[in-house]
Amino acid sequence: MEVSYLPAGFLLILSLFAVLVSGSRRTLPIISFDEGYTQLFGDDNLVVHKDGKKVHLSLDERTGSGFVSQDLYFHGYFSASIKLPADYTAGVVVAFYMSNGDIFQSNHDEIDFEFLGNIRGKDWRIQTNIYGNGSTSIGREERYSLWFDPSDDFHQYSILWTDSQITFYVDNVPIREVKRTVSMGGDFPSKPMSLYATIWDGSDWATNGGKYRVNYKYAPYVTKFSDFVLHGCAVDPIEQHISKCDIAESSQAIPTGVTPLQRIKMDSFRTKYMTYSYCYDQARYKVPPSECVINSQEAERLKSFDPVTFGGGRRHHGKRHRRSRSRHPEDISI
Repeated sequence: MEVSYLPAGFLLILSLFAVLVSGSRRTLPIISFDEGYTQLFGDDNLVVHKDGKKVHLSLDERTGSGFVSQDLYFHGYFSASIKLPADYTAGVVVAFYMSNGDIFQSNHDEIDFEFLGNIRGKDWRIQTNIYGNGSTSIGREERYSLWFDPSDDFHQYSILWTDSQITFYVDNVPIREVKRTVSMGGDFPSKPMSLYATIWDGSDWATNGGKYRVNYKYAPYVTKFSDFVLHGCAVDPIEQHISKCDIAESSQAIPTGVTPLQRIKMDSFRTKYMTYSYCYDQARYKVPPSECVINSQEAERLKSFDPVTFGGGRRHHGKRHRRSRSRHPEDISI
């Protein structure tokens, strides 16, 4: 398959030259569900509310549910506000992600937000991952806690994807930046993708490696989506060429990357809330993947979570002290 990437990619990069400035950021157009998405699965477990601008996905004993963008996109800015289920959510997985697995079944790309449920009294965890050409053997996962309870209210989760970088945002705070390197080759997502949202049963792995499973006594598990933003270069799904590259004035609202102020916020978030990074996983990689930039302080901090994975030592079973978690964004200098 041949896609005319460069001209449209260049146009999109031009459209991203405005810097995201706190307090003066323009507003991207928010679309209704029917304008940008279609149901993927789940029958009546997907319900559209409030003039078509809010969608509920639910998981019960019958099925999960999900939706997918009507278009494929080659680069852009993609966002939604999400409220996760509350109470006992062990084994539940909510995903907001980009993929082209329906087209490239043996060598597909992905850019993932995954939300992993937990037992009562324990926090939701958030996981990000990227890969290209089906390179799942080279996992690039990171995992975090959050400075708020994501089941209390809606929070915005966003993906910026260009030909040189991928940035994940939570409430406009960048939490992870992946810069493309020559050595990554095809591991960097580089083919048009659709945007997906799903809720499903991940009992086999999502909570403590499958120790805690979905308990359907608490079903239905309902996750809510609103404030949909699909802003990028749309690709004709049949002819596989760029059919629309949105460089409207509203593109000035899109971040070009991580500004110096945002980098301070991102570093603060990662110091306080990151609990796993593939770059430091010595059980998985004897030598970190080439794009990893190793920070000795970060390495030492992660050892406190799992000395076997991050330090190559033996696991200790002594008493562990749970760090207090602020629920105020001011504590990460937002």
